[in-house]
Amino acid sequence: MTFKPVCLITAMAFLTAGALSAQERGLSGPSSVAAELEPGDGLTDPQLRSDFPRNVAPGWFAWKDGLAENGFKFNFDYLALSQWSDLNATEDHAAGGMFRFYGNWAATENGSLTFKLEHRHAYTDVAPQNLGFAAKATFMPGTAFNDNGTLLTNLFWTQRAPKGGWSFQAGQIDVTDFLDIYGAVSPYSAFQNLSFNTNPTINAPNPGLGLAGGVWLGDTVYAVGSVADANAAPSDPGFDVFDHGKLFKSLELGVTSARDRIYFDNVHLTLWHIDADASKNRAEDYGASFSAAWFVNNTWLPFLRAGVADQGTGLYKRSLSTGLAYYGRNTDAAGVGLNWAESATSTQAQFTAELFYRFSLSSGFQITPSIQVIDNPLDNPGLGTVTVLGLRTRLVF
Repeated sequence: MTFKPVCLITAMAFLTAGALSAQERGLSGPSSVAAELEPGDGLTDPQLRSDFPRNVAPGWFAWKDGLAENGFKFNFDYLALSQWSDLNATEDHAAGGMFRFYGNWAATENGSLTFKLEHRHAYTDVAPQNLGFAAKATFMPGTAFNDNGTLLTNLFWTQRAPKGGWSFQAGQIDVTDFLDIYGAVSPYSAFQNLSFNTNPTINAPNPGLGLAGGVWLGDTVYAVGSVADANAAPSDPGFDVFDHGKLFKSLELGVTSARDRIYFDNVHLTLWHIDADASKNRAEDYGASFSAAWFVNNTWLPFLRAGVADQGTGLYKRSLSTGLAYYGRNTDAAGVGLNWAESATSTQAQFTAELFYRFSLSSGFQITPSIQVIDNPLDNPGLGTVTVLGLRTRLVF
């Protein structure tokens, strides 16, 4: 397929007319910039244990608050993750961190610019994201904590209808910010294993040039769509998609309880397709995923998620997850998840369990211990049952 600029123009017209919007602020799941600029989980007014680090540097935060009142919000944060396993591999300990600068500028009444610049680095020879791969097994216990260096993961414009009926994004986007999301999807604040983040059967591209948009089809029904660079490299952002023409496409139809609760109470079906690329040793692939998650009393979140892919070019070819998350008024959170998965390269099934508890001293400082158990790891079942202990911290300033 030869990519022409007219393809983007056609996609833009389609998405603007009939694709995604969740909230008046645009497409924003729990791991998006819009969500992370807000204190707490968005469920209730947070009752925090402490004002740290705001009480340590009141002048800095007062200055930030003044900018926010004039439409410019931003954060710096630093996250670190250490994981220890009983793998019979060269590396059984993995640790890494990421420094992020992200924000949003409300340039017009219905338009805004979102940005996020990151530096991801490993403290050990193997980054947490690659701990399973280092043992020649197919599991990812430390999603997003890799050693990819400096990355431009967001730089896009959002345009919204005056009353939030539709929303459209164009620029450097991360489709996992809004693709197949639910309340516990974020690897920065909830589950760490990819089995419980964006559906692991979806071969979602790295952040890169793309278009995304959505529309409300009624008071509680929405549609979401995206077209993005399938070969994107956020460490070297550019316009290569106009040359190679390899695209990732998605369409999601969902139901929620209210427009401001789109990732709290949500049932949806997602369809996706990615172009083949011989230079990347990637076959053409497509698939579907289903997700149902609904908050009970703004505290409990039971969820059921499933996915299947034709070729299995993502992490797994088939996946089924279920679990329960808890959210407290002090912004503590906890979750337990169970996953069954098969890959395209293995005839056996893998079972994964994860349990985490996020202790929030404040919205600006969180500590999250976790335990993961991977039974019969895909592509290396000889490992038996693998246990991974983790400790994640996050400081926002």
